[in-house]
Order: sequence, then C-alpha cells, then structure tokens
Amino acid sequence: AKHISSGALVAIKVMSKSEVIRARQVEHVRAERQILGGVDHPFIVAFLGSSQDAQCVRFVLEYVAGGEFFTHLRRAGRFSDDVARFYAAEIVLALEYLHADGIAYRDLKPENLPLDAEGHVKITDFGFAKRVDGTRTYTLCGTPDYLAPEMIKNEGHGVAVDWWALGVLIFEML
Repeated sequence: AKHISSGALVAIKVMSKSEVIRARQVEHVRAERQILGGVDHPFIVAFLGSSQDAQCVRFVLEYVAGGEFFTHLRRAGRFSDDVARFYAAEIVLALEYLHADGIAYRDLKPENLPLDAEGHVKITDFGFAKRVDGTRTYTLCGTPDYLAPEMIKNEGHGVAVDWWALGVLIFEML
C-alpha cells in the first residue's frame, strides 16, 4: 500500500478475525502485535501501526523490497562461505537483540527472511514469538525441519531453539 501523506510504500498484513479464532491463534496475534510494537532493530521488519474492524486485524509494516531470502537461496542452490557468513551475522545480531529482551522468535526459516533493497535480512512474521524471560515454555510451534530436539520432545524450551534453527539455516545456505 502507499501511505497517503508521505507516499512511502508499506506492507499490510491482513488477518481475518474469524480465521484467527478458528485456528486458536488469538494469543499469538496479540503477542505478535505486542512484540513487534516493542522492537526496533535494523534486521527486524519495522512495525508502523495496526488497526482492526469487525472482520479483520491489520498490521502496517515496513515494505521490504529485495525479495525473499528463500527465493535467492533456491536460485543460487547454495551460498559461498562469505555470503552465508554475512547473512548469519545479521541474523545473529537480530536474535541477540530479541533474546536480550527475553523474546524467543521460534520460527526462523528462509521464508521469514525478506531482504531489503540493499540485500540485508529483515526478520518478519512474529506469530510464534514469545516473551520467555529465562523461563521454559512448552508450546510446539514452528516449522518441523527447524525444530530443536527439546521442542520436539516437549521438554520445555527457551531462546536456545532459535540457535538450533540458525544452525539448520546455515547448513542449508552452505
């Protein structure tokens, strides 16, 4: 969409309230709004606002114009060590930022990593993110290929599950 007064392009994530309720995702949407509204990092998509009506909830987000990391990786087949190191470093910085605030992201995968116009990663889709503040949580969520063993075994998990997913992602890049 185009912001009327500034002319800037923005992305609008629209979620049907009935679908959110049917999928039992109300708390996830509330957590996503709360977490995105409270973070500010160059490698995390910027949250610009939200609105809702009787049918939908909308999040207004920074428009990220460089395409999906997933598409770039699939087209390349694999990245050089330097390229993989570059993207991994940006993701590490974003995860460290989130973890310092007690937030586990819990859905790291190529599809959630759009690239900006300069080729930098922007982590998006905070639907499974959760404030854990050093405690363990037991929700099984995320994408199966990236799930840490403690999550699969329902042993309780914290922010360490993000490091496991990053390891899987680095393996895929290389």
